[in-house]
Amino acid sequence: MSMTTDDATDINAVSPEMRVHITATLNDVAHEHNVTILYAAESGSRAWGFASPDSDYDVRFIYAHPADWYTGLYEARDVIERPLDERDVDLAGWDVRKALRLLLKSNPPLYEWLVSPIIYIDDGRFCTSARALFERHASPHVLARAYYAIARGHRPGQGVRDGEVKLKRYFYLVRPLLSLQWVVEHGTMPPMNLQELMRDVDVPADVSLAILDLLAKKSETPELGFGPCVPIIDAWAAAELERFAPDRLSLSEHQAPNTLQEASALFRRTVGL
Repeated sequence: MSMTTDDATDINAVSPEMRVHITATLNDVAHEHNVTILYAAESGSRAWGFASPDSDYDVRFIYAHPADWYTGLYEARDVIERPLDERDVDLAGWDVRKALRLLLKSNPPLYEWLVSPIIYIDDGRFCTSARALFERHASPHVLARAYYAIARGHRPGQGVRDGEVKLKRYFYLVRPLLSLQWVVEHGTMPPMNLQELMRDVDVPADVSLAILDLLAKKSETPELGFGPCVPIIDAWAAAELERFAPDRLSLSEHQAPNTLQEASALFRRTVGL
């Protein structure tokens, strides 16, 4: 089991002190539930590149039970959760079997866990194999529909109150839209980081400037709060939602025939069956 240290020094970084606390909390969870944590990483705004000074630590992990846990007649709960603690750490983990079943469904959040730039625990085996399997077999059609649904949930006009909107909603609109555009153009999983996405897909200059302005404000403000709607982003997002509507896309739904066999083999190796 190894820990890594991210090189970032910006608002998205995790201090050595917080790494110690988070890793200790994960080890406590593993002991309490008699599981092995295979992989743990940061998800949410810190990993996406748009944290605020008071952003929570959204720690997500994949774990395995002893082998005999998987051989009973009935399946037990396959999720471990801990509420936000006094240091703003929110923990949630999936059993390895659940994670691999979601991999077979091309689940975007799972992939984002596996490529997070902020890693707390990595057993050196499972994540590498799972990530490679996901990248080989993910369905562009499923990915596009998933990112479209996320973006549409934050579409322009949602949450508007007296001409104002909670400004951080824009990040939850923009990132999935850019991820959707990436999938359509490349047919592969998109980068996790918002700034990297903005560099690698075509975003109109005025829209890009408006997003970067919001990003700068969010990095300096504990709670971004409500503010006037941003018409430039609203108009662009509405047009993108129309352009990338699922019924207008023709993306491959194909998944290699040996995907299930490979995922099953990875599961058996991981839990020792």
